Amino acid sequence: MYAKGMSTRAISDFIRGMYAMEISATEISRITESVMPAVNEWRSRPLEAVYPFVFLDCMHYKVRQNGTVESRAIYNILGIGMDGRKDLIGLYSSENEGAKFWLSVLTDLKQRGVEDILIACIDGLKGFPEAIEAIFPKTKVQLCIVHQIRSSMHYVTEKDKKAVIEDLKPIYKAVNEEMGYEKLLVFEEKWGKKYPIAAKSWLDNWINLSTFFEYDEQVRKTIYTTNPIEGMHRQIRKVTKSKGAFSSEQALMKLLFLIIKDISKKWTMPVHNWGLTISQLYIKFGDRLKLDKGF
Repeated sequence: MYAKGMSTRAISDFIRGMYAMEISATEISRITESVMPAVNEWRSRPLEAVYPFVFLDCMHYKVRQNGTVESRAIYNILGIGMDGRKDLIGLYSSENEGAKFWLSVLTDLKQRGVEDILIACIDGLKGFPEAIEAIFPKTKVQLCIVHQIRSSMHYVTEKDKKAVIEDLKPIYKAVNEEMGYEKLLVFEEKWGKKYPIAAKSWLDNWINLSTFFEYDEQVRKTIYTTNPIEGMHRQIRKVTKSKGAFSSEQALMKLLFLIIKDISKKWTMPVHNWGLTISQLYIKFGDRLKLDKGF
């Protein structure tokens, strides 16, 4: 019941009404604390040596700390293993992101056994490209195209948004990186004077926006957006949306762990057309996949 989002008080009331038993909300909270050793063990468990894809995104929550309510960013790292199945390999909390924070996260993944990540799909996380260059220098970074479009729209007036979105499509739907960049220059020439920030953000981030062009349609569909982890976040929010401020960061982590364990029960099948995907990745990355060990 706690994992489904019921408060300790609501659980107490339910047990009283259903079983005529008196268990206080405080006692229920104490009982749920027994999950914390499992949380800590899960967060430090050994990981696979190679992850073809990882997706990173964050969620924001309010936590009571020293008599005040503070904001906490919860960063989740969803990995696609060599068998094509999803696994949440990282759950981290931070007040601030940046290269120093991501360096500690990536170091933790490496200490838990990760030797290589082929492609990391992110939503413009500050400092991440610099940090992953230090820990996993061969990893390719793909910025989420959908988030890039949304970010661009912040600088576009309502009456022009539809036209701008249509003019962005030829960029990310181009057959290759060269054609995509040509379309970007056309976009910049048309809209650059009116919306310089929107156009400049595409030009500045092009190296990490264009990574997916190196692959065919099957891999492109998997990596051009962070949708896989956003889908998981939508499921988490269904449970946490009614929550106010959590009593502590430990209470937040406890609930997130239980929700994620429940969600991951459905992750029994590999991603769509994984056989074709892994074959293409082998052509591209060769021995980095370590097929004899993990596939």
